[in-house]
Amino acid sequence: MGGSGRPPGPPALGTPMLRRDAPRQRDSFTGSEGVLAAVADLFFVARIRETARLTGVSVEFARTPEQVEAAVARGPRFALLDLTAGWDYERVLQALAGVPVLGFTTHALARQTQPWHERCARVVTKETLTQELPRLLREGVGA
Repeated sequence: MGGSGRPPGPPALGTPMLRRDAPRQRDSFTGSEGVLAAVADLFFVARIRETARLTGVSVEFARTPEQVEAAVARGPRFALLDLTAGWDYERVLQALAGVPVLGFTTHALARQTQPWHERCARVVTKETLTQELPRLLREGVGA
């Protein structure tokens, strides 16, 4: 009870509520257990983060080519790469050499992103990524 003698009520509107029983999602990984998500689209960052939490897979997010280079040193199991972010893909894919890459694009940009497809182990549309994300995070690029 607070100083007013009344039990505390629900938190104020807009106050985040934390579930104590929810697994904690790290935004980084160690060793080869995790996935590197090189994603600029905040909608997909949120979707990947929540799906990873639900599947128990650790994900490290990189939002710039520099962050990709730093994350590769930690040995991701594979990388999700947003081919629609407009990055220097030559630099990013060079940094990801030796890491299996699952690239994703849109139907509308498939032709524009085509030069990078052969450097990825697999390329899917954002729609397919959304549908297959839990299995992809658990099983990897070959799923």
